[in-house]
Amino acid sequence: MVRVEAAAPRRSRNHRSSVKRDAPAQIHPAQIHEIPGLRERKKARLRQQIIDTAIRLFRKQGYEKTRIDDIVKILEISQPTFFRYFPSKDAVLRDVGKRGFECIAERLKSELSTKADTAERLHRLYHAMALEAEADRPLWKAVVLSGAMDPVRSPEVRGVEGVAISRLREILAQGQERGEITSAFPVVHLAEFMEALYHTVVRQWTVDLTGPHKLTERVDSAVEFFLRGVKP
Repeated sequence: MVRVEAAAPRRSRNHRSSVKRDAPAQIHPAQIHEIPGLRERKKARLRQQIIDTAIRLFRKQGYEKTRIDDIVKILEISQPTFFRYFPSKDAVLRDVGKRGFECIAERLKSELSTKADTAERLHRLYHAMALEAEADRPLWKAVVLSGAMDPVRSPEVRGVEGVAISRLREILAQGQERGEITSAFPVVHLAEFMEALYHTVVRQWTVDLTGPHKLTERVDSAVEFFLRGVKP
């Protein structure tokens, strides 16, 4: 028996050209990694724009008077877009709170590298922190009111706060070893006392607009009060 093979049907030139036109565009391998990276950069850029805009409004019109509507209106984004980045107005400032603790930790690290005594270290550290807050009172009032540096209200800052506290404990422990600080109390407690004293003074200062004293004066007094109380 003779086997007959059917010839493949001839396709017109127009058909071949249409196939080429309909074929999906090829993506260069480098673009596969570039597209997600670009998307992430855009998201990071918008997130930072939200933070910057909110801080600008907090400084200009106050934390209490600034609404999410004000922020999204300036950026020309929707509220759902805002909430994809931050769950609340308070959350916008948590980055500021984290940076604040990072700055404190760096200052403490710097003090640990000096040969100054405990009194000089603490006075210099807290005076510098007070000067920064004093120079930007509206922002730090917003930080206080939002709880952005409160590890209970803002769990995100616990890690960086822990680093700062551990370095403060190290300074106080060195003070005990040198006989400059009493050993009657554990270093853990002494660090808690000093931090609580400082944050109480700052909180009171941010809302006490009629107070006669500058923050630096109040903080200097608080540190001196602490040092007198912990003398051996």
